[in-house]
Amino acid sequence: MNQRNLTLHSTVPKASDDSDSFIDIDRLIAILFRRAGSIALCVVAFVALAAIYLILSTPVYTSMTQILLDDSMTKYAEDEAPAASAQQVDMQIASAVEILKSNELALSVVDAQNLSENDTILDPGQGAVELVKSGVKLIASALTPGGPPTSEENARNGRRQKAAAMLQQALSVERVSRSSVIAVAFRSTDKMLAARVTKAYADAYLNDQLNANFDATERASVWLQERLADLRDRSQQAALEVAKFKTENGLTSANGELMSEQQLADLNKQLIVAQADAASASARYNQFKSIVDQGPEGAVNNAAISSGQTDNSVIQDLRTRYIGVTRREQEITTNFGADHPQAVQLRTEKEDLTRQIFQELQQLTSSYRNEFEVAKSRQESLQENIRHLTGKNSESDKSIVKLNDLEQRATALKTLYEAYLGRYEEAAQQQSFPIAKARVISEAGIPTSPSSPKKTMTLGLAIVLGLMAGGALTAFQEFRERFFRVEGDVRSILGLKFLGYLPLVGKLPKERKVFQPRKTPLPETPEVPEDGASFERIMRIVLEAPRSVFAETLRNAKLASDVMFQGKGDRVIGVVSALPGEGKSTTAANFAALLASSGKRTLLIDADLRNPGLTRMLKTPPQHGLVEAVLGDVPWASAVRVDSRTKLAILPVVSNDNLMHTSELLASQGMFNLMENARKMFDYIVVDLAPLGPVIDAKAFAPQVDGFLFVTEWGQTPTNMVRDIVNAEPQIKQKILGVILNKTDMTELAKFSNFGGTERYHHKYVSYYTEEIPPKRQSAEA
Repeated sequence: MNQRNLTLHSTVPKASDDSDSFIDIDRLIAILFRRAGSIALCVVAFVALAAIYLILSTPVYTSMTQILLDDSMTKYAEDEAPAASAQQVDMQIASAVEILKSNELALSVVDAQNLSENDTILDPGQGAVELVKSGVKLIASALTPGGPPTSEENARNGRRQKAAAMLQQALSVERVSRSSVIAVAFRSTDKMLAARVTKAYADAYLNDQLNANFDATERASVWLQERLADLRDRSQQAALEVAKFKTENGLTSANGELMSEQQLADLNKQLIVAQADAASASARYNQFKSIVDQGPEGAVNNAAISSGQTDNSVIQDLRTRYIGVTRREQEITTNFGADHPQAVQLRTEKEDLTRQIFQELQQLTSSYRNEFEVAKSRQESLQENIRHLTGKNSESDKSIVKLNDLEQRATALKTLYEAYLGRYEEAAQQQSFPIAKARVISEAGIPTSPSSPKKTMTLGLAIVLGLMAGGALTAFQEFRERFFRVEGDVRSILGLKFLGYLPLVGKLPKERKVFQPRKTPLPETPEVPEDGASFERIMRIVLEAPRSVFAETLRNAKLASDVMFQGKGDRVIGVVSALPGEGKSTTAANFAALLASSGKRTLLIDADLRNPGLTRMLKTPPQHGLVEAVLGDVPWASAVRVDSRTKLAILPVVSNDNLMHTSELLASQGMFNLMENARKMFDYIVVDLAPLGPVIDAKAFAPQVDGFLFVTEWGQTPTNMVRDIVNAEPQIKQKILGVILNKTDMTELAKFSNFGGTERYHHKYVSYYTEEIPPKRQSAEA
């Protein structure tokens, strides 16, 4: 029960980490509500800039015309060309776009409209950037030595080139979707000038197409004419060389062929016919000769002569008679016998017919032999003539080869000449068709409203850019957020118990009124700086507003100490912070006042020996204090002061610049004895200690403390620094009762809490923090 080094708390489990979730919608919405002011400020700034731009900018008008690239317009003047591929069409349209953007076409428009003298083109309204550039150029020209004066011609050409350059800058040329239509637009501060220049561009493009076609055709005609003259001379020279070569080598020709070749061809044809006749005559002769060689009987019985092989009707008649006599003989012999006189007569007639047939065959054989010999003789004669003529032609083979080469060259030149002649005639005809492969399908009109600046789009873009800038600023602020804001930060970062919020002194939160309180308002907590303010005013914050958030947080701290120190009669509670100026002295004074006002014997010790803030708040500086009591120079009770209203005992500190080893003083035996004596007389001893940063006074005094209240400033003290300081001192960390967030801006607190956080519902507890509660509400709350 009397042990002092107690483990007052266990590490509070950290909140579940939702970092694995894809997007935390609730957190994003909370951030948007929290940073709505920054986002709105950025939007307003960008909208204001857009409004200034719209007011100061000069309206610009845009006139547009559309040109259709149509190859079918020349179908009556030119031969139908094969269908172009998609890639070729794209290349043609891209070429047309570049022609419209070219400097040559711009110069044509300048000359056609006399724009080299137009001030709107040469000297348009300049913006801030252009004015700065013009000023720099003017200063540079004034500092640099001037050159020789320019001539009128050079000046006129310079204005012309400048006007063309300005036209190119204000011109916009683009293809309309995937069609063959090209949109040409021109921007100018003069609406009439915009329409005039756009129309001039369309006319200049069509004239350029006509002039380009005419010039190309004319150049082709001139070139073809020169080539025709050359080809004609070369073709004639080649023909003369062929004729001369034939004459020199005796190579006469008829119907396009050499005489020797024609003769050889005729002889070959005749030889073929003669060979066929000889073969036919030889076959007939051999056939009849074989029949005659069989003798009369064999010639009559075995000969098979068709009517197609011979035209001798005598043999046919004799053979017919022979067959008839033979048949009658057989019939008489069969019927009357071989000795019958008629049979004998018929046999005699048969023998006579046999002799006649054989004689006729002998005559035909002799005739066919003569015919065969004549055909054979003719064949041999033709063969001899062919051999003679072939030998003669072989001597002129080299001449024929060269002649063929000359004839081929002459033929090629003649063909080429005829082709070029046809193309020349075609080019000459095309010069008479002034038809361009384009036409205007949308005339340039006078614009009725400016195209720039676009007010709606500019304001919309300004809003979007403002939102983006606000988002970027919000992200920067959120990533830069490294301070304690809500209860969850304390639990998750430090693992300590959270005791509550202390509102910023002098700036109480604006509570929502749910009923009409008494006319006497709740006393407002005065803004009391820690230097030079009276201790009574600082201590009475909790007394003047006992039902405020401020007092409720200190009651929670008292409850935490009561729970942890149940049954312990005397309790030493140290109040510490990480940095100076976080309000630990104010917190210690009000906490001690709260304890004293509740009837507890309470002693408040100012143990911040190097910066005694509590002591400086006293109206009259003390003559003796903690240091003198510890050193034994005076009794400690004589150095204590008592507040007449709360009966709070206060042990101040007398400033002493020569006191160097404050930590040794706090850890000395004298300090231990003082605390032992104080424990016997007081229920609570509240000690205001130095910050835990580089000062080690609190560490030296820690063994004599039962519990610590850790005070950190809301939205100012870095979380990493507090965590490192607390983790570096485990003997202090295990005694910390809880953490209090001081100087909290209660109006901004809800913005830093996610949906579902207790801070967002703070306004619902406003009735609990009022000075009076109506009877009906009291019964309801009971």
